[in-house]
Amino acid sequence: MNEERLTKVILAPVISEKSTLVGEKHNQVVLKVLPDANKREVKQAVELLFDVKVARVRTARIKGKNKRFGRYTGRRSDWKKAYVSLQAGHEIDFMGAE
Repeated sequence: MNEERLTKVILAPVISEKSTLVGEKHNQVVLKVLPDANKREVKQAVELLFDVKVARVRTARIKGKNKRFGRYTGRRSDWKKAYVSLQAGHEIDFMGAE
């Protein structure tokens, strides 16, 4: 796989109450990824960038919501997130807590 493409697959971590709970309970990380990225690319990108071993990747497409601002309506864009299960003994810490 092209290493340049792999560095662009992961866009950002998803920091929410649900993702924190999943991380503590099942040793998973939730990431925002490119909409055209597949599971194999996500796995290779995580292993390359964070130097961890990935056990499994699940992906979900999130539909954008319709939003109003006064009388104007708009739509948020669709995006894709990946639930990355890490192997035992591996961990990614986005908060930087010691």
